[in-house]
Amino acid sequence: MVFILGINFPEQRFVQKTLQHFYGIGPQVSRHLLARLHIHPTARLSSLNSQTVLDINAELSGMKIENELRRELRENIRRLRDMGTYRGRRHAMGMPVRGQRTRTQTVTAGKFNRTNRLG
Repeated sequence: MVFILGINFPEQRFVQKTLQHFYGIGPQVSRHLLARLHIHPTARLSSLNSQTVLDINAELSGMKIENELRRELRENIRRLRDMGTYRGRRHAMGMPVRGQRTRTQTVTAGKFNRTNRLG
């Protein structure tokens, strides 16, 4: 088992998929991290030495991921709502924000937009 930012991962997982486990890191960011640390894209956690794991931890701790990123997104939406902008009102109503069609799919759009944005 390999610890990355306090989370235990099995050694047989790919490093790229392990990095994507964290909120705010997708395929492209994980590829850039692997390239910056000179790790092969198909490398597994078992092939990494301890210094490389420490380097990954250092890179991730400098990034805005997980709770810090969620908090920033929530504050941005709250700021839009407080200013009374069109996007803020759409967030408050649970409606699509970015110009999606509402003539026929408002129920589905409301379901997707309902994620913890009001709090």
